Parts: sequence; C-alpha cells; structure tokens
Amino acid sequence: MNTLSQRLTCLAVLPLCAMIVMTAHAAEPPATSDAPASAAPASDAPASDDTHDRLDGHDRMDWRGRFDWRARHARHGNHEYGSNLVSIGHDSNLPHGQTAGSVVSIFGSSTSDGEAGNVVSILGDTRATGSVRDNAVAILGNTYIDGKIEGNAVAVLGNVVLGPHAEIDGNVVAAGGTLERDPAAIVHGNIQSIFGNFGSVGWLRTWVHHCLLYGRPLALVPGLGWAWGLAFACLALYAALALLFREGLTRCVQIFETQPGRSVLAALIAMLLTPVLVMLLFVTVIGIAAVPFVVFGLFCAGLFGKAVMLAWLGRRVTGRQGVGPTSHPAVAVLIGGVLVLALYLVPVLGFLVYKLLGLLGLGAVVYTVILAAQAHQAAKGATNAPHPQGPSPAAEVRQAQASPPITAALPRAGFWIRMGALLLDALLVGFLMGVLHVYHLELLVLAAYGAVMWKMRGSTIGGIVLDLRVVRLDGREIDWETAIVRALGCFLSLAVAGLGFFWIAFDDQKQAWHDKIAATVVVRVAKGIPLV
Repeated sequence: MNTLSQRLTCLAVLPLCAMIVMTAHAAEPPATSDAPASAAPASDAPASDDTHDRLDGHDRMDWRGRFDWRARHARHGNHEYGSNLVSIGHDSNLPHGQTAGSVVSIFGSSTSDGEAGNVVSILGDTRATGSVRDNAVAILGNTYIDGKIEGNAVAVLGNVVLGPHAEIDGNVVAAGGTLERDPAAIVHGNIQSIFGNFGSVGWLRTWVHHCLLYGRPLALVPGLGWAWGLAFACLALYAALALLFREGLTRCVQIFETQPGRSVLAALIAMLLTPVLVMLLFVTVIGIAAVPFVVFGLFCAGLFGKAVMLAWLGRRVTGRQGVGPTSHPAVAVLIGGVLVLALYLVPVLGFLVYKLLGLLGLGAVVYTVILAAQAHQAAKGATNAPHPQGPSPAAEVRQAQASPPITAALPRAGFWIRMGALLLDALLVGFLMGVLHVYHLELLVLAAYGAVMWKMRGSTIGGIVLDLRVVRLDGREIDWETAIVRALGCFLSLAVAGLGFFWIAFDDQKQAWHDKIAATVVVRVAKGIPLV
C-alpha cells in the first residue's frame, strides 16, 4: 500500500516539478562565450585580463540584455549546432564528434557524447558526456552528467549523477530524487534537492513502453506486477459490491439488457451535464460545498457501473437463467472480470474496452436511478390522488398496448425513403439558415426542428411529402419527452460515421439507433389517411 501511495504521489507532483524545471531554466545565466560586447556597461575600473572583463560584464548585465541574449541564442542555436535529433517511442543518441541543436527523446532515453544545445528525455534517462550548451533534463528518469553543461542539470522524479568530468555552469536540481556527486565535479550554480526521494520510477516507464504505447492497460512483461495487483484488487472490489448490493446490481444489469440504447443516452447526457452542473454550483458560491459530493457520487456510480458491466459479461457466458452458485452476480462479475483482463492485453482494443465499460456502466446506473425515481414519484402520486371511477391508468395502458392504433400496423419505411425525407428537411433548414445568415448550427437547428415537428404533427415536412409518420411502439401519442430523446439520439446515430442511420437497412424492424432509444418506428401512411 505504501508503494502504491508513493507512485500515485509521483503522478500528482509531476506538473509541479515541470514548473520547477521552467523556473530553473528562466533563472539560467547566459554563457560567457556568447555575451555581446555591447552588453557590458562602461566601467571606470582599471582594465584587467579579457576573462575578468567578460565575467564582470555578465555580472552587471541587466534583464533586457539577458533577454536579448536568449533571443539571439534561440535564433542561431540550430544554425551553429545543426538540426534537432528527436525520437518518439525510442532512444536518441548523438555520437562523439557530431553536433545537434537539441537531442530529445519522448518515451525514451537521450544520450549525447557530442555537442548539443539541449538534451531532454521524457520518461527516459538523460546521459550527457559531451558538451551541452543549454540544459540537460530528464522527466521521470535519471540525469547523468560527465561533461560540460553551460545551463542546468535537472531530474524530475529521478536522480542526478555527476561524474568526475562534470562541470555545470547553472543549477543542479533533483526533484523527487537524490544527487550523487563525484568529488571532482564542479558546480558553479546552486544545488537543490526538493520533495525528498520518491524512489525509482522505472515501474511507470515500463508501463508506458509496454502498455501505453500499445494502447492497452496490461501486458505480460516483467516489472508490471503492480499493475496486475491493482487490476485484481479492483476485481475483488467489484465482486464485493456484487455481494453487498446483489439486488441493485441485478436490476442495473436487467435494465441494460432490455434498454441498452437509453442507457447509452443516459451516459452521454450525464457526461455532458456534469461540467455544466459543477460550473453552476461554483457560480452560486453557496453550492461549492456540494461539488465534492457530486464528484464522489459520480465516482461511486462509475465503480458500481464497472461491476454491472462485468456481471453482464459474465451472464452472457454462463447464461441468463443460470441455476445454482453460478447464478450469483458475484460469480458473474469474476467471470466477466477474467474475460476483460484477457481483453486488456490486446493492443488498442484493451483501452477501447476499458473506456467502453466505464461509459456503458455509468449509463446503466444513471438510467436505473432515473427509472427508480420515476417509479417512486408515480407511486407517491397514486397514493395521494383520489381513486376515480372507471379503469385505472395501468389498465388504460394495457388496453392501448392490446389494441394499438392502426398506424402502428402500417408498413415500416425503408432506408432510402427515410433518407429522402431527411434530405428534404436538411435542404429546407439549410435554405432558411442561409436566408437568415446563421451558420455553424445546422445540426442543432435540424434536431430542434425535428423534435418540434414530431410532437406537433407526427412528421417533418419531408416526411409529409413522402407520406411518412413517426409513431411509438406502445401506440401512444408522441410527447415532448419522446420527441426530445429521439432528436438527441440522432446525434448518437450520426456520431459513428452515420452507422445509426445505416442500421435501418439491416434491422428487421427498420429502426435506426435513435428509433430504438426512443421506442419509435417510422411507418408509411396511405394517401387517404391524414397525418393529423
């Protein structure tokens, strides 16, 4: 537990360490060899040797002169030292006798035995045994210096090692690491060791090289025991949630199985509205105290949602009507967890599965909570309301389902005719927006237009022209809730390269994704049947 806490602390202080690097770089004095003669102010002191004059001029250089020197150095650095050597995902190596403007490696180590401007490694080690005109920096790695450094030597969450031939004109900073200095090493600036020693970060570099760069959470390589331990600890937590909240978890799984579209829509709405809600709470000032509870509630919903999705996967393997010990949700969670851990090993697919499970799980929990709140409100209203004579609302609904209107039995509209109606509506909306000189809001206006028309007329103008009508599967009239949900669902149908619309051509019920979300169908109405 201490090791895990230490590693999480390393990740938390990383941005602060980066700011320290920038501060150290800003405080770096200019190199003596490039100082312009005009930068030194006139002095009445007797002249001495050239070296003393240059040093005295630098000591008295004002901030503007120092900035001008940096600007000239940035413009001419590459011209003097050649092009940059940059690598992503592997190491950068500058051999002896060669020059480069900068030697940079992202997710790798940088080694310079020649002459370079900067030597920088991100998630790798920096090794400079040649001449470095600016800085030698390692972020989440160690910095080894055994040559001339005119700038700073910095290691963020790593160690700084100075060899016997090291000479640092600037500062030496070890943030979250240790400093090892040979007695012969020379440091002209300050030596700073901050944040103490967080230990080696090789565990993180191993995960980045073997997991992050491959787009997967886990891998079967040495050095990732901590990642597997964390994964199994989370799986044990999900199983414990299934044991403690068996009924609630089972209910969420059933809701997701019966209404997956609305669960996904609930997840998207929750993700979109959460930043808005947090911002509104901050604006009201008095609501700031509620922000931690909102964030914690979403965190708990996400954890429970992961358990729901693992149980759903496990039920798909064992069968929905399992009998005996295997029917327990905790067993389904364990079976689904083993399957997901195997998928986590697959490049790219691993991260997709990880994010998809989180999204679907959050939607299942949120939508189940919404349904529970609606049921509670309906029960409360039924208890307080007087009992009228005649059939109950539930009986009326059953009667409507048993004898649906004639429009629900009409033939379903196919893909091409529906796309024709959509094209007519898009042309109409686009023409009106062009007349009004309103641009970049076409999709929002088209969705709002569709929602209003479906509620008021049961069809859009394009649908009226082609004799189409939108009806609910339960036979009831389209209300505002159904119209708005269907309009929002159109964005989901469009998001995945329009696959939700193409689904009409392959679905047995001729439903698009937004039809399934809103429980609607589009039917073809005969000429003699009015739309209103």
